[in-house]
Amino acid sequence: MRRSGWVVSGALLALCLVAAVVAAYDIAIFVPGVVAGSPLYEDLVSGVEKVAAEMDDVTVKVLEAGFDQSTWEEQMISLAATEEYDLIVTSNGAMPFVSMPAAEAFPEQKFLIVDSIIAGHSQMYTVLYNQVEQAAVMGYLAGLVTASDMDGATPELKVGFIAGQEYEALDSMIKPGYELGAKLANPVTEVDFRVLGNWWDANKAGELANSMIDVGVDVIMTVCGGANQGVITACQERGKYVLYLDKDNYDLAPGTIIGCSALAQETVVYENVKAAMTGNLLWGEYKILGISDGYVNFVDTNPLYESSVTAKIVADMGVFLADLRAFFPTWLKSQMVVPQYW
Repeated sequence: MRRSGWVVSGALLALCLVAAVVAAYDIAIFVPGVVAGSPLYEDLVSGVEKVAAEMDDVTVKVLEAGFDQSTWEEQMISLAATEEYDLIVTSNGAMPFVSMPAAEAFPEQKFLIVDSIIAGHSQMYTVLYNQVEQAAVMGYLAGLVTASDMDGATPELKVGFIAGQEYEALDSMIKPGYELGAKLANPVTEVDFRVLGNWWDANKAGELANSMIDVGVDVIMTVCGGANQGVITACQERGKYVLYLDKDNYDLAPGTIIGCSALAQETVVYENVKAAMTGNLLWGEYKILGISDGYVNFVDTNPLYESSVTAKIVADMGVFLADLRAFFPTWLKSQMVVPQYW
């Protein structure tokens, strides 16, 4: 009997040890760039770290892949080749395609990719934001500002947009969305679009901003990653205005940054990592999240917003936003559907 008890106790101990091994969950975060200065990558990391802080036996490794995109595919393959990670989490429209060779070489590896979309890949789950809506709100604000009597407004009715590089989501959603919003505010608004060519050269970004200001642009939306500061500095020095995509960053330059739109990237990562851990992600599927879902928003709750624009602009923006935030179909929403570009 005593021997039998030892056998049972040993079996229970073995089961406990197995359960402990199964409970361990290892996550790698692949950052296609660097974390510092990129709101979406900062939120990517913080979303995973929030899960790790709440749950035992979750390990997190952060790999910053740098700005040389030609190396990303090989770095992803090397990361997957360790076979150490239950889940690789990353963010960027290019990452499903960057990850495909690694997925093919390591068919058990799973990938959660946010701010991106692909359909039908059995090792990937993707989440895309409706950035047509996001950019249209910013364009609408830009159109209101350039037609206003604000101190920095010019009579040319020109608004600007500087992007670090061109990519599919920008060409299909952000650029047309911004133009749509600007022309909904005022049909004769002209959009001056420039491409920096990288995500880090703040000096060149400042030069581009100054050249736009020279031809009458009075408000610029910047999507330049670490180079955003160059645009902000140029507008500060010349009394013009900045629209900041993806995060509430009014406090970077109060009175110069007059509009911020935010993506709930940290929440999206947090929720979907937990779903992956509990077996509740449907691999091969995707979802698209927008303003009425609560994952895309214009930050109108920060007091620095209302103090930076006129009362009329606040009121006009309020009407525009109420339509997009409604939980039912509207004509305005129908103009901002994500086109199928994947």
